[in-house]
Amino acid sequence: MGEELKVKIIKQEIDEIYEIIENLNINQDAMGELQQKFHKVEETYHDFMDNYLDFIEISDHLYDGIYISDGTGKTIFVNDAYSRITGITKDEVVGRSVLEISREGRLYKGAVTMEVIKRKEMVNSLGKSLVNDKDLLVTGSPIFDENGEVRLVVINNRDISNLKELELKNAELQNDKQRANQEIEFLRKQQTSKIKIVHEGESMKAVMDLVNMIAPTDVTVLITGESGTGKEVIVDEIYSRSLRKNKPLIKVNCAAIPGELLESELFGYEGGAFTGARKTGKMGMFELANEGTILLDEIGEMNMKLQSKLLRVLQNREIVRIGGSKSINLDIRVIAATNRDLRDEIKAGKFREDLFYRLNVVPIELKPLRERKEEVFSLSNEFLSKYNKKYNKSTELEDDAMKLLEFYKWPGNIRELENLIERLVVINKDGIIKADSLASLLDIEKSDIVQNILKNKSRKINLKEAVHSLEREIIEDVIREYGSVNKAAAILGLSQPALWKKCRVLNINVN
Repeated sequence: MGEELKVKIIKQEIDEIYEIIENLNINQDAMGELQQKFHKVEETYHDFMDNYLDFIEISDHLYDGIYISDGTGKTIFVNDAYSRITGITKDEVVGRSVLEISREGRLYKGAVTMEVIKRKEMVNSLGKSLVNDKDLLVTGSPIFDENGEVRLVVINNRDISNLKELELKNAELQNDKQRANQEIEFLRKQQTSKIKIVHEGESMKAVMDLVNMIAPTDVTVLITGESGTGKEVIVDEIYSRSLRKNKPLIKVNCAAIPGELLESELFGYEGGAFTGARKTGKMGMFELANEGTILLDEIGEMNMKLQSKLLRVLQNREIVRIGGSKSINLDIRVIAATNRDLRDEIKAGKFREDLFYRLNVVPIELKPLRERKEEVFSLSNEFLSKYNKKYNKSTELEDDAMKLLEFYKWPGNIRELENLIERLVVINKDGIIKADSLASLLDIEKSDIVQNILKNKSRKINLKEAVHSLEREIIEDVIREYGSVNKAAAILGLSQPALWKKCRVLNINVN
């Protein structure tokens, strides 16, 4: 008999007792006492009904299945979730013995009710509904009477089929995360330069001394120099020596992104901030670089409106996405780079002076390669080694070819030198890069100095004489171009007294 039917019968019996009492021929005092007792019974009934109905309603809203048996293993209640999870209806189990159902082997397996009654303690097991093939985690707990005997067994049934799927998905996500981290680490290494920085000249030694001092700090750096002088390589060097080297390094080329898009790329936007915006919004470069380092390359190309927003970022170390109102705090290092003279840009009204001073906390100026001729030899060999390895070759530069490289003016700076070496390695067939083919590539074969190098190459002469001849022509050419010995000394990487001495030894007329 179901619990609800039992409750109805009790209510009906109470009503019948009241009717009998009213028809009894007993004195008034006895009648009052009897009515008072039944009022208490009625209150007890109503309390029971309230609690009983609350239990039914609450249990039917639970996510897990509830299965209750009495102390003999007879099923007395299951909630709606149990039927939903297992596919087993209440009528199939209520009023039946768990032992009988288990022996029948038609509805479920893995029941723990009888084990709970036997052991008088909580029991866990893996069960299965044989109706819908769902895997279940079955947990049985005893409820004891005043004598310490098991009065009820409450079974919690949790569907773990989804958990298995979640475990598989979680394992896949962990694998994806591991792969993503490996890819990020790989890309981070690829993003930073692997070229050894050559600093044989005084100017580059000074630059590297400064890099060593500032790298462990979070000071803002402004790197200036012509295109191709190695500004990005210096950024990589600062980053790799910093305390943020295991955090993001985000490089933004302000000249490569249209001005109207640069703001959203840097600061991100909220969903629906403008036509064509993603519904979910987008994280900007500053957020991506948070806790790490951001390079604002070609900062001189940024428009004035965006310069104002950047100034606020540098001042407050926070951003607001386009279309948003919430401030996002930043823990970030900023490095800027430009091939423009920002002081000239300030005079022309194209760059904010206050932003310049915010960026120019530590300035690093890279001189062009034509003023660092002493580094051409080492840089050339460094690039030769890199591209020989890349293309599985063993190409070498003959001495006269190296002389031509040192003579050339390099308008494209280090980038031009690197690209030329890569090209020479790729197209070379016999393993030796010769001076005549190099002169043709550089379009300098008509130069007097080059002609002399090529002429000396074709005849046997005294080595000391050849060196003096080459030195004489190079020095005369530089003095002629720059108008004085003192200026020529700076270009050639020599002290002024050293160059004056060479001019006397080589009989160079400096008047």
